[in-house]
Amino acid sequence: MIIHPLITRTEDLAALCERLAKSDFISVDTEFMRENTYWPELCLVQIANTEEAAAIDPMAQGIDLSPMLDLLTDNEDVLKVFHAGGQDVEIIYNVTGRTPHPIFDTQIAMMAVSQSEQIGYSNLVESWLGIAVDKGARFTDWSRRPLTERQIEYAIGDVTHLSKIFPKILKRLVKTGRGQWLDQEMEKLADPENYRNDPSQAWKRIKASGRNPAMLGRLKAIAEWREHEAQSKNLPRGRIARDETLADIASHPPKQQADLAKVRGLSQGWKDNEIGKRLMATIERAQPMPDDELPPRVPRGAPLGKEGALVADLLKLLLKIRAREIDVAARLLSRTDELEMLAAGVRKNLAVLQGWRYEVFGRDALDLVEGKLAFAVENGKLKMTHVDDEIAVPLEERAQARE
Repeated sequence: MIIHPLITRTEDLAALCERLAKSDFISVDTEFMRENTYWPELCLVQIANTEEAAAIDPMAQGIDLSPMLDLLTDNEDVLKVFHAGGQDVEIIYNVTGRTPHPIFDTQIAMMAVSQSEQIGYSNLVESWLGIAVDKGARFTDWSRRPLTERQIEYAIGDVTHLSKIFPKILKRLVKTGRGQWLDQEMEKLADPENYRNDPSQAWKRIKASGRNPAMLGRLKAIAEWREHEAQSKNLPRGRIARDETLADIASHPPKQQADLAKVRGLSQGWKDNEIGKRLMATIERAQPMPDDELPPRVPRGAPLGKEGALVADLLKLLLKIRAREIDVAARLLSRTDELEMLAAGVRKNLAVLQGWRYEVFGRDALDLVEGKLAFAVENGKLKMTHVDDEIAVPLEERAQARE
């Protein structure tokens, strides 16, 4: 494989992307810094196919990233392969307003060919290629220039390894016939809605108890205010104010700016500085949240009841058995909250009762809830067995019969 020197010129990048555009797939990775900024700072982009690999320096003076960004977001003929690519896709979306497509994530794909829930990149490389990845450069400062040879070698290794692993995973998927299982998951990863930053919805990320419209109205207003303050200063939102501080202010709003000095998490300076003024103005303008925006009511106590909770536990056990039997990650088949809803009697809009999930797991899960499936021990192993409706007798009736 040809490894190019660090690309810092537009003409070199354009030539590379022209060649890569003829590939069936390219592997992609990014290095970025976000500890001290609101927006992730893109520091390096690595791209490879089966023949060549390169690292591109987006911080190089005068470089135009358009050839690369067009390849990633506009070329539908080239599959873009990532590993745990959510943050990489987010960064590309922030720069372009578009997401890479079509897309393939090897971490998600591993869930369909093994019981790995969230396999890390190092473990992926070791399991498929038998190579131990040098992690020494992982947490270096990628924004500092010049980059060292070790940093560049480490970064390019991410995509060269990935370009070798992807065909192997694809071959396994074809062999097992599970490729179509991942279509929906990959489309979700590429959905721009996952990365669109709407300040008016920022309040939903903050934990706050209760459904009081006045309190939630304040929370929504000050959460949106914090987003705009953080964006304008390009600082992490937590540097403006922490989530718990906003929740406290929403629940116990200060009557005047001087009271901000008494709020846990705010400094004394807030009692008379400009940012404190803007916060107080936001609180004063806040309106109660309309009924149609209020979060849904959460049932008090155990939402399933004792019997329902037992059924949910049985469903989780069935999920573990099925995942082990067919060697897939349990989370790919169903989420815990879906099993609890199924145990509670919900039948509509559950992914586990639709498509391939229903065929592989959902049908048996439904049979278990309806008493048509039972656990059995065979040769020391726990298995499932279908129960004849005519002989399916509740445990209570069996106990009475024995008496």
